Amino acid sequence: MPSAEIITIGTEILLGEILDTNSRTIACKFRDVGIDIYRKTTVGDNAQRIAREIRRSMERCEIVITTGGLGPTVDDPTREAVALAMGVELEFRADLWVQIRERFRRFNRIPTENNRRQAYVPEDAIAVENPVGTAPAFIIEQGRRSIIALPGVPREMEHLLKSAVMPYLRERYQLGELIKIRVLHTAGAGESQIDALIDDLERLSNPTVGLAAHSGQVDVRITAKGDSEQDADDRIQPVEKVLRERLGAWVYGADQDTLETVALAHLHLKGWKLVVVEAGLGGEFVRRLAAVGDGFIGGEVLPVLPTLEELISITDNFHQLRKADVSLGVAIFPGADKQEVCFIINTPEEQKNISRPYGGPPAYAPRWALHYGLDLIRNL
Repeated sequence: MPSAEIITIGTEILLGEILDTNSRTIACKFRDVGIDIYRKTTVGDNAQRIAREIRRSMERCEIVITTGGLGPTVDDPTREAVALAMGVELEFRADLWVQIRERFRRFNRIPTENNRRQAYVPEDAIAVENPVGTAPAFIIEQGRRSIIALPGVPREMEHLLKSAVMPYLRERYQLGELIKIRVLHTAGAGESQIDALIDDLERLSNPTVGLAAHSGQVDVRITAKGDSEQDADDRIQPVEKVLRERLGAWVYGADQDTLETVALAHLHLKGWKLVVVEAGLGGEFVRRLAAVGDGFIGGEVLPVLPTLEELISITDNFHQLRKADVSLGVAIFPGADKQEVCFIINTPEEQKNISRPYGGPPAYAPRWALHYGLDLIRNL
């Protein structure tokens, strides 16, 4: 299977003025057809630097795809950079100029002379018409390698990627393999605990198994290559079975499942309704549950951090006021070297007060408290 590198072009991306979403879109499309992404690079609007990165990428992989820098202005240097990297000149394409002028006519606009720059492409390039914008794309082939230059506007890039680039790549590289990913979500265990239980699975080659730790939860990713979706599924399923056996109740869902949805579904099976009182989490607990809705009947975000005794009292009163079956009170109490997170849980069966220290970055404490609290609910 071919490998690829993505080069996003634009000083505004380097400076953080805009967010690069194009790389993710391309990576997902390539993943689905079995193209391995080796590297993603961002380069500012400088033709020499872009050309250097293109040449380096061509030494490592078969497909180099760029986004951005195809506009009409001086700071749109991708055409010049690709020509420089390939050692060729730019050439004017009259048919592209006709297409560009037609786009402007449809937009009830008149192109300026600098728009004519967009009708230039490197010698021997395959021009790709852009029906949704004014910047044509192009492809250059060198042996088995391909350089693909796409516009940076996400809507235009996505359209050309789907309509022109992916069909081109499927035919040129005879793509038949695909990559499929299955993600198991866990809560209640740390990354090192899970790693100790599945380290042998993390050494597999196809499928591969990897971990992604978040505050209060860990994802286990299974990635398989196959000749078909069924082939990939057949590789994933036995590994997923072993993972679920080893990790047990720590696994709360897969793929699009969320901890709040699973927690509320658990209460629904019991016929219980939930209310939440939170302090120090910025309202995130209430927002996440309210977005699901079913089984969540009310939340209160305290504007001032209470004492533990006040949290208990407020949670009890809110429980009775809303006639809830389950109430959860959660507050983050700051400390010198760690924070103390307290949970108050009332159910028809018991009342519990739980206190847990959190020693990670203070900014991550609300998310950790959210995941820990939702995990408590799903295990009631």
